[in-house]
Amino acid sequence: MTTLTPADLEAVALSLKVAATAMLFSLPAAFAVALLLARGRFPGRSLLDALVHLPLVLPPVATGYALLILLGRNGPLGRPLAEIGIVFAFDWTGAALAAAVMAFPLMVRPIRLAIEAIDPEVDEVARTLGARPWLRLLRITIPLAGPGLIAGAVLGFAKALGEFGATITFAAAIPGETLTLPTAIYQAVQQPGGEKRAIALCIVATAIAVAAVIASNAFGRAVERPTGRA
Repeated sequence: MTTLTPADLEAVALSLKVAATAMLFSLPAAFAVALLLARGRFPGRSLLDALVHLPLVLPPVATGYALLILLGRNGPLGRPLAEIGIVFAFDWTGAALAAAVMAFPLMVRPIRLAIEAIDPEVDEVARTLGARPWLRLLRITIPLAGPGLIAGAVLGFAKALGEFGATITFAAAIPGETLTLPTAIYQAVQQPGGEKRAIALCIVATAIAVAAVIASNAFGRAVERPTGRA
């Protein structure tokens, strides 16, 4: 780890901040969309499903460029937001937004599968006993879909941590502001003699990802045990 510079450590810290922000703000929306796709029956459902998964098939650079057009300082959404002091382009919040967009499909899928796996009769029994929709959501759907929520959160965090193309296109690679771990690895590879730095940064990225998976598995087991006793 002696090959890491202070700028590299700053990039690691920023990446953790960006990934955590992207995951935390995306998770409620991912759950809502997953619930809608799992249980909703409405015109345009297939189109919504396609739009949700679009970032998986589009080149990340194209996604980042689309965000830049929409949310840049002169974009149709970026200009009015900038007037009230909200700026995404070339800011760490833009890196978090780009990472969230790219991670969103990976969060929706496991949550949707977990919701679809819930026996509909459980919800129906609660409904016949007079439980309101919000109560059934809080007491039945969310607890039973807990493992899927955890899996989605971990996948979203890992994807956001490793996002490169959309982030660098929308937020650039400004040291101390938007220079994230993947960009630091790319820059190290491009520099003569930077192989050791690149390897060290890759080791850091791997360690963070492994720690996230281990924590997820432990938390998932803790969630499943009370459900299993019920």
